[in-house]
Amino acid sequence: MRKWRKYVILPFFLVISVTFCERALKSSDSAKIDPYYITGSPENRENLRDLFILLAGEPESSEDQFAMVREIANNYARIKEYGKLIHFLSSRTIDFPDDPYNSYSLLMIAYAYMQRNSYPIAARYFDLIVKNYPDLTINNESLHLACLNQLINLVDNPEQRVWYYQELISRFPEKIDLGVAYFMLGQAYERIGEWNGAIQAYTQYLPYAGTIVSGFPNADHYAKQQVDFNNSPKDWSFESLPALLGAVEAALDMGSPGRLGQCQAKVNFFARSWEQGETDDSGVADFNLSDFMRGNRIRYADRLDASSNATEAYLRTWGWSQYISTWYLYFRKIYFPSDPEIHGRWEWAGLYYGEKF
Repeated sequence: MRKWRKYVILPFFLVISVTFCERALKSSDSAKIDPYYITGSPENRENLRDLFILLAGEPESSEDQFAMVREIANNYARIKEYGKLIHFLSSRTIDFPDDPYNSYSLLMIAYAYMQRNSYPIAARYFDLIVKNYPDLTINNESLHLACLNQLINLVDNPEQRVWYYQELISRFPEKIDLGVAYFMLGQAYERIGEWNGAIQAYTQYLPYAGTIVSGFPNADHYAKQQVDFNNSPKDWSFESLPALLGAVEAALDMGSPGRLGQCQAKVNFFARSWEQGETDDSGVADFNLSDFMRGNRIRYADRLDASSNATEAYLRTWGWSQYISTWYLYFRKIYFPSDPEIHGRWEWAGLYYGEKF
């Protein structure tokens, strides 16, 4: 007879405590234990040997058998025997394909591969669990949720990421940051060219404005721009940069704020200094061209600024105000793949106050 200790199990998401009562080990002489699995210090080897004896005596697919499997697996994890952990649990999932606890075994296999820096293999196991095995709740934590959280960090394929974020949002809205999930879902949709899906995701993100999205410091600004542009008539765009430039120069030559205003983008138009950040914008409602053109003769350079390129252009103008005479008008090619009639056209998107530096 032997009194078992309390083992504290520390896999990467779970803390499981199993207390074993005093048990008779009458079957120890007859138990067949593969010596490959008995490893570590003398004390650890003795513990493993006793655990395998107990495992052999438990009914298949029972909770008690599951407790033995967990303790053996976590024993290997504690001593960093990840190869043995993988081999032990893989053999069990093959030998007992209908075991209801196989989700946990596959989760621990994925964990072992992560500890060996084999992240693509680990991701395959996480994906397999979510798509092919029922969820398990261990210590009030969902295994599927744990897998999905790992997958969005391990998998870069945008089509798969769309599915993962959809699963997180639909199944675990109370357990995740919905703002982050909606924004990243929009990003994944953009990468696969599903613009309608992206706009819907960004629209759902907007109520969560202020959410900190790692890697996207301007998430609020970006999402609002996409949604506002999608919902606008987009009737201020021009077929080409020369056409837009010609209309702007004609309005300046005439000194007509009205005609010049017709060339302005009606959403997302900005007016800022060169020092200001992208999100520090003045809305078009706060900007009145007539206040600056009245009584002034606005002049412009005979060619675009040298920093202009195939998608962005700058036109230097001056004569606007005694305080800041020089403005650079900013033109850009529209990126809007969901509407081929708009995509690739040009708009006057904003202006910069003062000389470039």
